[in-house]
Amino acid sequence: MPWYGHLKHTDVPLWKVILISWGIAFFEYCLMVPANRLGYLQFSAAQLKIMQEVITLVVFGFFSVFYLKEEFKWNYGVAFCFILLAVFFAFKKWD
Repeated sequence: MPWYGHLKHTDVPLWKVILISWGIAFFEYCLMVPANRLGYLQFSAAQLKIMQEVITLVVFGFFSVFYLKEEFKWNYGVAFCFILLAVFFAFKKWD
Protein backbone atom coordinates (compact mmCIF):
# COMPACT_ATOMS: atom_id res chain seq x y z
CA MET A 1 0.00 0.00 0.00
CA PRO A 2 2.88 2.47 0.14
CA TRP A 3 2.32 3.26 -3.52
CA TYR A 4 -1.25 4.45 -2.89
CA GLY A 5 -1.25 6.05 0.56
CA HIS A 6 0.09 9.31 -0.85
CA LEU A 7 -3.03 9.79 -2.96
CA LYS A 8 -4.75 11.20 0.10
CA HIS A 9 -1.87 13.61 0.80
CA THR A 10 -1.28 15.43 -2.48
CA ASP A 11 0.31 18.37 -0.66
CA VAL A 12 3.45 16.32 0.17
CA PRO A 13 6.26 16.83 -2.37
CA LEU A 14 6.66 13.93 -4.77
CA TRP A 15 10.31 13.27 -3.83
CA LYS A 16 9.27 12.74 -0.19
CA VAL A 17 6.47 10.41 -1.25
CA ILE A 18 8.94 8.37 -3.29
CA LEU A 19 11.41 8.06 -0.40
CA ILE A 20 8.70 7.13 2.10
CA SER A 21 7.14 4.62 -0.30
CA TRP A 22 10.47 2.92 -0.98
CA GLY A 23 11.22 2.83 2.75
CA ILE A 24 7.94 1.05 3.41
CA ALA A 25 8.49 -1.27 0.45
CA PHE A 26 11.96 -2.14 1.76
CA PHE A 27 10.44 -3.18 5.10
CA GLU A 28 7.80 -5.26 3.28
CA TYR A 29 10.49 -7.02 1.24
CA CYS A 30 12.50 -7.72 4.39
CA LEU A 31 9.49 -9.74 5.57
CA MET A 32 8.49 -11.18 2.20
CA VAL A 33 11.84 -12.65 1.18
CA PRO A 34 12.22 -14.91 4.25
CA ALA A 35 8.52 -15.84 4.06
CA ASN A 36 8.96 -16.94 0.44
CA ARG A 37 12.10 -18.90 1.31
CA LEU A 38 10.27 -20.76 4.08
CA GLY A 39 7.09 -21.14 2.04
CA TYR A 40 9.02 -22.66 -0.86
CA LEU A 41 9.65 -25.70 1.32
CA GLN A 42 5.95 -26.56 0.98
CA PHE A 43 4.57 -24.57 -1.98
CA SER A 44 5.67 -23.94 -5.56
CA ALA A 45 6.83 -20.50 -6.66
CA ALA A 46 3.58 -20.02 -8.59
CA GLN A 47 1.50 -20.89 -5.53
CA LEU A 48 3.51 -18.47 -3.40
CA LYS A 49 2.96 -15.68 -5.93
CA ILE A 50 -0.77 -16.37 -6.12
CA MET A 51 -1.01 -16.27 -2.31
CA GLN A 52 0.89 -12.99 -2.26
CA GLU A 53 -1.43 -11.41 -4.81
CA VAL A 54 -4.59 -12.54 -3.02
CA ILE A 55 -3.33 -11.21 0.32
CA THR A 56 -2.33 -7.93 -1.33
CA LEU A 57 -5.73 -7.54 -2.99
CA VAL A 58 -7.65 -8.27 0.22
CA VAL A 59 -5.58 -5.76 2.18
CA PHE A 60 -5.83 -3.23 -0.64
CA GLY A 61 -9.60 -3.67 -0.79
CA PHE A 62 -9.93 -2.69 2.86
CA PHE A 63 -7.35 0.09 2.43
CA SER A 64 -9.16 1.66 -0.52
CA VAL A 65 -12.57 1.53 1.19
CA PHE A 66 -11.58 2.62 4.71
CA TYR A 67 -8.57 4.89 4.10
CA LEU A 68 -9.11 6.30 0.63
CA LYS A 69 -12.91 6.28 1.14
CA GLU A 70 -13.56 4.74 -2.27
CA GLU A 71 -16.67 2.75 -3.07
CA PHE A 72 -16.33 -1.02 -3.45
CA LYS A 73 -18.24 -1.71 -6.66
CA TRP A 74 -19.95 -4.94 -7.67
CA ASN A 75 -17.54 -5.57 -10.56
CA TYR A 76 -14.61 -5.52 -8.11
CA GLY A 77 -16.37 -8.30 -6.20
CA VAL A 78 -16.81 -10.31 -9.39
CA ALA A 79 -13.15 -9.81 -10.28
CA PHE A 80 -12.13 -10.98 -6.81
CA CYS A 81 -14.26 -14.13 -7.25
CA PHE A 82 -12.29 -14.91 -10.41
CA ILE A 83 -9.08 -14.47 -8.46
CA LEU A 84 -10.39 -16.95 -5.89
CA LEU A 85 -10.99 -19.37 -8.74
CA ALA A 86 -7.33 -18.95 -9.68
CA VAL A 87 -6.42 -19.89 -6.11
CA PHE A 88 -8.62 -22.98 -6.36
CA PHE A 89 -7.01 -24.12 -9.59
CA ALA A 90 -3.48 -23.39 -8.34
CA PHE A 91 -3.86 -25.34 -5.10
CA LYS A 92 -6.15 -28.20 -6.15
CA LYS A 93 -4.40 -31.55 -6.36
CA TRP A 94 -5.10 -32.87 -9.86
CA ASP A 95 -4.31 -36.58 -9.65
